[in-house]
Amino acid sequence: MQQDSCPFCAIAKGLAPATIVYQDDEVLAFRDRNPRAPVHILVIPRRHIANLYEISEDDQHLLGHLMRTLPVIARSQGLMQGFKTQINSGSAGGQEVFHLHVHLTGAPA
Repeated sequence: MQQDSCPFCAIAKGLAPATIVYQDDEVLAFRDRNPRAPVHILVIPRRHIANLYEISEDDQHLLGHLMRTLPVIARSQGLMQGFKTQINSGSAGGQEVFHLHVHLTGAPA
């Protein structure tokens, strides 16, 4: 998928609607349109990276920052006791939108 046709890039640029729950200069988090749990948030880098196959050493800071935001987002959504994360990479890995994203799911206690 090209960056110009990527639905997550459109959300990150404010060109497509989404219920945003967290944002900063590097990452964006929004509610999944088809939630599989009471809380189902997608956390993406603002910069287009198709999946984990495309990351490089230059992405270490970005990925570290993304991982550090996950518990902040989880707490903001009432997930005080725990949460689950999932990253799908490639078609065979179950990836449907080819922009790196972390599924953050759980149920408030």
